[in-house]
Amino acid sequence: MGIPPFSVFLEQHRSLVYGFLAAAVGRDHADDCFQETFLSALRAYPRLRPDSNLRPWVMAIATRKAIDHGRRTARGAIPVAEVPDRAAHDVKAEEDPEVWRAVRELPPLQRAAVVHRYVLDLPYAEVAVALGCSEEAARANAYEGRKKLKAALGGTR
Repeated sequence: MGIPPFSVFLEQHRSLVYGFLAAAVGRDHADDCFQETFLSALRAYPRLRPDSNLRPWVMAIATRKAIDHGRRTARGAIPVAEVPDRAAHDVKAEEDPEVWRAVRELPPLQRAAVVHRYVLDLPYAEVAVALGCSEEAARANAYEGRKKLKAALGGTR
């Protein structure tokens, strides 16, 4: 069977990857992380085995790019005024900037686990691949992230 041409792969996965990145890093930064994700994928694509599972593979790359972005942002200057941004994907909480602000304030692995599991509805096995950890660790990160979100939002959601 083999892997499809890169252009087909990109078309098949772009919406899912962009949706994850928009939720994880915000719309303002999703484009840059999206480009970094697919540039990394393009570089590695020729070395993939023909039986590679492409969705978890590209989501793992996107997760690392989102985490890297979070680390860079944490080291940067603090903005004077923040303008709430909205997720660009068809996520249910799109109209609630308070929720997305709280999601983006989670630690990077918890944020990624929450978005993969509860926004993109990926199974824990794929969340684990994306995070580069065991399925149990993926469950723990999603649980802890959800618990922090509940506390941050006053338990009202």
